[in-house]
Amino acid sequence: MSDLGWFTQPAVFPWVALAIGLCIGSFLNVVIHRLPKMMDAALASDCALLANPQAEPPQAPTYNLVTPRSACPACRAPIGALQNVPVVSWLVLRGRCAGCRAPISARYPIVEGATGILSAWVAWHFGWGWEAAGGLAVTWTLVALAGIDLDTQQLPDVLTLPLMWLGLLAAAILGRGTGPLPVDLHSAVYGAAAGYLSLWTIYWGARLITGREGMGHGDFKLLAALGAWMGWRMLLPVVLLSSLAGAVIGIAMILFRGHDRRVPIPYGPFLAVAGWLAMMFAPELIQPWWPLAR
Repeated sequence: MSDLGWFTQPAVFPWVALAIGLCIGSFLNVVIHRLPKMMDAALASDCALLANPQAEPPQAPTYNLVTPRSACPACRAPIGALQNVPVVSWLVLRGRCAGCRAPISARYPIVEGATGILSAWVAWHFGWGWEAAGGLAVTWTLVALAGIDLDTQQLPDVLTLPLMWLGLLAAAILGRGTGPLPVDLHSAVYGAAAGYLSLWTIYWGARLITGREGMGHGDFKLLAALGAWMGWRMLLPVVLLSSLAGAVIGIAMILFRGHDRRVPIPYGPFLAVAGWLAMMFAPELIQPWWPLAR
């Protein structure tokens, strides 16, 4: 990317990324809430059509990421622009609807704030250029996937597959093997294939031994997407870190919150966190002791 002005300067770019990230985080809240509902509605429509191909499709109200306008879940009052300023509006309103004073989940400012902070961190770490653009795309998609998986235990193909293909495309066009993002094309292709096949193998091995499903197919695609962006060398740190985090948090939930062991804990958020940490820090952390990372 060429220099486009004062906001590309190292001292300014992270602040610009913070502001953009806060706005993106507000949109990601919409994605996290609406995308699973849109998928369920599409599935229900397809099932109804298969059951009765001659029937007229029901005329449901338009529901997508733009329409209808955001509203309070309790009183359905539309949320105005001044009530939708990331983080600030929630704090000013003290976490309540401006009309009916019903509580508004703290998840909304958390997603907005986290997206803003992570975006600024990526901008500071990579600096102005294509690496930062790739890092931001990965960061925003991982935030959305983690939120959706926590809510629904789903990792939608509409997010994981474009992330994987974008990583492969970036490697084909920009990858030179000289920086962390994007990697060279060979590493990206091997990373995508190895990421998918590794969890696919673990999934079927565990299913044959225990007769139970240990993870969803979306986890395979998410790891494939991370491999496409970061290469096959980063897959082992990602899997180890995500597994360690999942084990520690899972045990803590069972011991301190009485979580039912038979209820699965979504693995996607752990993969997302581990993938982001690997993107930012793993090369520096693992190169001293793992020659394959060079």
